[in-house]
Order: sequence, then C-alpha cells, then structure tokens
Amino acid sequence: MLKILIPTIMLIPLAWASAPKQLWPTTLAYSLIIALLSLSWLKTSAGTGWSSLNLYMATDSLSTPLLTLTCWLLPLMILASQNHTSTEPLNRQRMYITLLTSLQIFLILAFSATEVLMFYVMFEATLIPTLVIITRWGNQTERLNAGTYFLFYTLAGSLPLLVALLLLQNSTGTLSLLTLQYAAPMQMTSYADKLWWVGCLLAFLVKMPLYGAHLWLPKAHVEAPIAGSMILAAVLLKLGGYGMMRMMIMLEPLTKELSYPFIIFALWGVIMTGSICLRQTDLKSLIAYSSVSHMGLVAAGILIQTPWGFTGALILMIAHGLTSSALFCLANTNYERTHSRTMILARGLQMALPLMTAWWFIASLANLALPPLPNLMGEIMIISSLFNWSWWTLVLTGAGTLITAGYSLYMFLMTQRGPLPAHIIALDPTHSREHLLMVLHLLPLLLLVLKPELVWGWTA
Repeated sequence: MLKILIPTIMLIPLAWASAPKQLWPTTLAYSLIIALLSLSWLKTSAGTGWSSLNLYMATDSLSTPLLTLTCWLLPLMILASQNHTSTEPLNRQRMYITLLTSLQIFLILAFSATEVLMFYVMFEATLIPTLVIITRWGNQTERLNAGTYFLFYTLAGSLPLLVALLLLQNSTGTLSLLTLQYAAPMQMTSYADKLWWVGCLLAFLVKMPLYGAHLWLPKAHVEAPIAGSMILAAVLLKLGGYGMMRMMIMLEPLTKELSYPFIIFALWGVIMTGSICLRQTDLKSLIAYSSVSHMGLVAAGILIQTPWGFTGALILMIAHGLTSSALFCLANTNYERTHSRTMILARGLQMALPLMTAWWFIASLANLALPPLPNLMGEIMIISSLFNWSWWTLVLTGAGTLITAGYSLYMFLMTQRGPLPAHIIALDPTHSREHLLMVLHLLPLLLLVLKPELVWGWTA
C-alpha cells in the first residue's frame, strides 16, 4: 500500500520544488510511474480476498480496480490540464497540481480503508479539493453556484451516514470491514431501523447520483475545468457505488423490501436523464447527464444484491469511468479551439480534425455499450440480473439502452458530421499530447476485453 501512497504524497513537494520549465513534464512522468506501479495491485493471490494489509489499509478484489483507476487518472488529468493552465501564474499552476494530488491521496485512503469511519472521513475529504478546483478554475461565474450545490447536496446526504455509523459501532462494537462481515445479522424490525437503513445508503445514493438527488452533478460538471470533470465522472461517482457495496453486507434483512423505491428511481432515472440528453445543446451537460443514467444502472445492480448485479455494477463503474473521462477530454479539445460548449456552433469538425473524429467515434461507441467492450459486459450483467428479479424491469432498461444509443449517436453526429460552419476559421491542429491522452483512456478499455476477471470483483 505505502509504495503507492508515499510517492503520491511526495508529488506535492515535487510540484512546488521543480523548475518552472520542468513543472509539467516532471509531475507527469512521476505520476505516470505511480500509475504503472499501481497496476501491480491487480495481481491478487491471497485466498482470503484481502491482500497488502497494514494497520489501516488493505485491498481486496472490490477495491483494487477502483484504486488502479484512481492512480491511472492523475497523469491523464495533468496531461489534459496543461494547455488551459499554461497562461496562469506559476504558483497557481503548482497549486492546481497539488490539489489534484491531494485528491488522489484521499481517494487511495478511501478505497483502501479497512475501517468504515476512515472511509467516511476520506469520502468527505475529497469534497474540499474538488470544491476548490470547481470554484477557482471553472470557466463561468455560475461556478460558485455549482460549488454551493455540490457542497450542500453532498453534506446533507452524508451527515446521516455519520450518525448511522456511530449507531452501528454501538450495536456491533466494531467498524472494521474485516470483522463486520462476520458480525451476527441484526434483527431489524422497528421504524428506527428503517431510518438507519436509509441513513446508511443516502450519502452514497446522493454521490452516485440517484435520479432525484442528481441536480448538483450537471452543474458541477459543466462549470468545472477539465481535470475537475474528469475526476468527478471517473472516480468520485464511484465512491458512492463502492460505499454502497461495502454497506450492503450489513443491511441484509431489510434491503429486500426497502430497496424497491430506490431501484424504481434508479431505473426511471435511466430513462429520464437519457431523454434529457436527447435535447441537450450543451456538450458537457450532455455527457454529465449520460453519467447519471449509467450510474442509475449501477445503483439498481447493487440494490438487488445478487452476485451478477454486483459484478455488473463494478465492471460498468470501471468502464464508465474511462469512457466518460475520455468524452470530457474530447469535449475539452473542442472547447479549447472554439471556446464554446454549444454543439450547434462547433459542428462538422470531421473536415478540420479527422483524427479527432476517430477518437470521438470510438468513445461514443463505448458510451452506447458496443460489444465486446466492458461497458456492454457490465450493462448486460445488470440487465439480466434485474430481469431475473422482476421481468418488468426489461421495459425500463430496454428503453434506457435504446435512448443511450440515440443520444450517443446524436452527440457524435452533431459535433463531427455535416458542413463546417463559416465562422470557424484558424483552428489549432490537434497535438500529440491530446492523442496520447485519448490512447491512455481507450487502450485500458480495449485491453479489459481480453482479461475481464481483473474487474469482476468478488465473483472471480
């Protein structure tokens, strides 16, 4: 564990000590080395499921894919942010890299925590760097409004979780994940128990976000700078799914009845946010709403509590992390050239930037879950386990996948096809930096097809 954590912490002094010319190359190379080292976590050999244990942290097959994804994204965020922060004063650039690094430190500690309370503290701590990134480096004035939404939604959702955890500590005497799974199942009968159940899951459902508590997400995504959007879509939403998977084991007897409304909200959200995507004019907003719809499937897959549902949810979380992050990077390359997120103003870009169109095409197809990509594996596992639970869900999930295909193609055609508008003159050519960024997003996605057991989680 520490062989990744300590180098990540040392990135902060590196960012403040390196020479102005060398700031971005050194931090990028160093974070890429950390990302490559983190791949060694994927090789788990322990029969108990837990490996690389120390006093406070451990990895198991549920957290390793998410940990690796977290480490993999830091160099990509540094690559993506290089252009739009280059005009800023040097100490602001250093601060930006420091915030991204601190976010990675908190996320590593959150995903590898063996103590639920430590997970809670780190879950909350990720709020601060994200908030600073959105409100300080966002593009429009609305970023302050978006930051307020983000802060209050997350806090209002997660304060009940703290009370619920203290109650759990009182009744079982431990909050360690290693021992909680062996605790005697509690007989939950009263209304207070049902409130406790909701308190345990509410924070994660707001973070996911569940449809109905999702209003902070499009605002935060649209106003955040590129690195903020990438880390939000790729890792911070997954904190919700991960926390739900960890807590579900303890909520056993109640979930059967109480999860109905949440599953219905999640599946209804898949359709509603997909329909919102179909009439979106703002490119980043479209990608943000598509995240809500994918995470709705993940929430439903976790809530029905079958091995298939869990596996599908984990696969879809990893695949969606890489895909939506790639889409935000592509949207950012458009934005850096045209300075507009409105799709109607920047269309027909295939004429100007043909190689970018190839990346757009692959990312859009990944977003609509083309076989044999992991997105499809995850969606099919979730849909089949939902169908097994109640065949009525097929109506909702089927319509959802249809709409997903619709808006993915709509996004591709709107941005890439058609005549180039007359007002677009003197576009910058694409840089090899951007192509490298896209390769590093989409290559892991394609390689996971060959060895999906890396992200299967517990059922492997």
